[in-house]
Parts: sequence; C-alpha cells; structure tokens
Amino acid sequence: MADKKSNAEAYWAANIRLIAGCLVVWALVSYGCAILLRPLLASIPIGGTDLGFWFAQQGSILTFIGIIFFYVWKMNRLDKQFGLEE
Repeated sequence: MADKKSNAEAYWAANIRLIAGCLVVWALVSYGCAILLRPLLASIPIGGTDLGFWFAQQGSILTFIGIIFFYVWKMNRLDKQFGLEE
C-alpha cells in the first residue's frame, strides 16, 4: 500500500514538473519574446515584419502547439515508466 502511494506521488511530482517546465517555456516565448524583448527583436526581419511582432502573432501560437505535442510525448513516456499506459 505504501509503495503504491509513493509511486503515485512520484508520478504526480513528475507530472507537475513537466507542466511547470512547459508553462515556463510558454511564458518566456509569449511574454518574453513578444512583449519584453520586442524592442531587441525589432531589428531582425522575418516574413516581411520584425521578429518581435512575429512572436506576438505567430511564434507564441506555434510554440504552444509544439508544447502540446511535447507534453503528450513526455506523458506517454512517463505513463510507461510508471506502468500506467493504456
């Protein structure tokens, strides 16, 4: 019983670390690159506009989609590691 409980706690701790890491990346890209670092990125042209504007309009969305696929991939590996796969 105690072993099962510690296994569940380790699983959720790993899950929370993964979620926190994904949120940090999302915040850095959407707030950092699109808002805070926009003046620094304004001199880099991409697709007819500057890189800061691109991150605000497209980059943060594409990064979020990438994070979703990364999260699914890592959760599948985590499920296998803890014997919880479907």
